[in-house]
Amino acid sequence: MKRSHLFLCLLSVSCCLNLMPTAGNKIFHFGPCRVSMSVTEIRSGFTAIKANIQARDTIRTLSILSHPHSLHKVKPLDRCCITHQLFNFYVDKVFKHCKTEDSFVNRKISSIANSFLSVKRKLGQCHEQNKCLCGEESAEKFKQILANYEGLNVTSAAIKSLGELDILLDWIEKSG
Repeated sequence: MKRSHLFLCLLSVSCCLNLMPTAGNKIFHFGPCRVSMSVTEIRSGFTAIKANIQARDTIRTLSILSHPHSLHKVKPLDRCCITHQLFNFYVDKVFKHCKTEDSFVNRKISSIANSFLSVKRKLGQCHEQNKCLCGEESAEKFKQILANYEGLNVTSAAIKSLGELDILLDWIEKSG
């Protein structure tokens, strides 16, 4: 009898732990979409390569993400959409073109890209369930980000976007 109580107790604890985010993960709310991710882990990987990446960015007069109003004042219902678009953007455009001769930097970029891919999939599920609706304002903000990116050659744009990752992470932490 005592074993069955112990078994039920362990089973209950196990179930509760499975419902909690994994170590270091936090639940972020992007409009109606909830996503578990570790910004701390991503930021740690980025911090390790930030100086290296930003030293490769020779264009100081333009920003991809900091253009006036790019991420500022995004309405709560538009957060899911623009976050989904940004994670697609980083996975599909930025990380693919950020190769260096430094294997340490490449491993960190790969690790960050894998984290982004995981979040991209979660946001994609929200988008498929019509929880992630895109308003005109978020579409305009993302168009501006794309215009900034596409105004540069592919490699320069990718390095600049990666170098601005802390802007995106700060915005996620503030808005999510």
